[in-house]
Amino acid sequence: MTTTIDHSDDARLHTGAMDDTTDPDPEVPERARGPRRFPAAYKARILTEYDALSKVDKGALLRREGLYSSLLTEWRRQRDRGAEEALGRPSGRQVGDPRDKVIAKLRKDKERLTGELDKARKVIEIQGKLSALLEQLATDSVQDERGETR
Repeated sequence: MTTTIDHSDDARLHTGAMDDTTDPDPEVPERARGPRRFPAAYKARILTEYDALSKVDKGALLRREGLYSSLLTEWRRQRDRGAEEALGRPSGRQVGDPRDKVIAKLRKDKERLTGELDKARKVIEIQGKLSALLEQLATDSVQDERGETR
């Protein structure tokens, strides 16, 4: 009894070889845009509509709007904490005080100017030392012309 099994096709497919009969999909996948944002009026409308529906219709609403029940739970918490105020509050970082930006800019400028001042002081110090050295060399060369040696 002999059994012949042709593994060549299976091995070819498992090694990643492409089937010659299909072309690759030329479509470029769309990039994710980040988390969705919902206005307060939309949240309130959906919560009101959701609470008025039966269990079967609630699922249909979530599918139609592309929402998760966890979102509605969070929206209810927001509504209970601060009603319309919490529903309208944007998520993420709070907007900073414009004075903080000015203060940060001024501090950065101060650090830059302090560095430039330190460089200028060092240059002036080196120029003073160079001037003294050149003066000393000039007086030494005048004495050498008279015939004196040092």
